[in-house]
Amino acid sequence: MDSDDVKVKLKTFICTELLNNADYPIMDDQPLITGGLMDSFSLAQVGVFVEDAFGVYIPDTDLTVKNMDTLNLITEKILERAG
Repeated sequence: MDSDDVKVKLKTFICTELLNNADYPIMDDQPLITGGLMDSFSLAQVGVFVEDAFGVYIPDTDLTVKNMDTLNLITEKILERAG
C-alpha cells in the first residue's frame, strides 16, 4: 500500500460519499474539517471506511482534527498504523 493509492481511495470516498460530488477538487493539503467540508460525524465515517478499505483500525482518540484534517494527514496516519 503506497500513499498515492491511499489518497486516491480516500479522495474518492470523501467526494462521493461525504460531499456527494465525485468531481470536487480536494487538494492533498486542503483543510477538510477546519475548512468546513467535513464535520466530526464525517470524520467517524472516514474511520470506518479506513478500517473497511485498508484493514487499519484508527482508535477514536486519534480521530481528531489535529490528526485528520487533510488527505496528507489521514494518509500518514493510515500508513503509520499499517506498520
